Amino acid sequence: ATKIPFRLNQNQALLTFEDEEVAQRLTKMSKHIVNLDNTTANVTVRPFELEMVFQFEFHVTVSGKKINVSEIPELPIPEDWMRDKLELNFYKTEQGGGGEIENVTYDKESGTAVITFLRPGASNNFLGCTKYPFCAEGRCFKLCVSPNFDFHLRKFQPYCGVSKKTILLKGIPEVEEDEESVQDMIEIHFQKPSNGGGEIEEIKYISRGAAYVCFEE
Repeated sequence: ATKIPFRLNQNQALLTFEDEEVAQRLTKMSKHIVNLDNTTANVTVRPFELEMVFQFEFHVTVSGKKINVSEIPELPIPEDWMRDKLELNFYKTEQGGGGEIENVTYDKESGTAVITFLRPGASNNFLGCTKYPFCAEGRCFKLCVSPNFDFHLRKFQPYCGVSKKTILLKGIPEVEEDEESVQDMIEIHFQKPSNGGGEIEEIKYISRGAAYVCFEE
């Protein structure tokens, strides 16, 4: 689920009701007089809207023809020779290779390569194989082998999230009571049907500083 953050500032509260009709009714009333122990407070109810966020689908595909190779040693040979040696090494089916190779992309500076096989599904030969033997210039090395992934973003779109069951309270005064007690008094007020309220699903009140509250789509 997409988690959407909302900054709740000092002396503000968020109330989420079980019934969205209650939240809409309280929003239309706008001003509310709330009893906070020995003090009455004129608080304002604001419609609740989240800032603009982005929604997208993230697709990951494991290539059936490509593998990534890293930790390739730097040897005193031309780059095209190294490509040929890599191709020969990963072609050998007797040691678990993938058969005929379509292309080898080699980067000497980073010591990495991408091997593309001709046969679809050839990369499955390397599943579970993290190290692969490589012999060159009279020495044997172990190269790091990993799957090749394709990443795609789809349905990328901005939107403004709205919680129809949530209201934002502003203008809550500073009182001597602790934060939890004030939150309880706010909850009692907005649960009473006589005040236009109803059953509260979630409440968060901040008396000092700020907090981020996350909403799930």
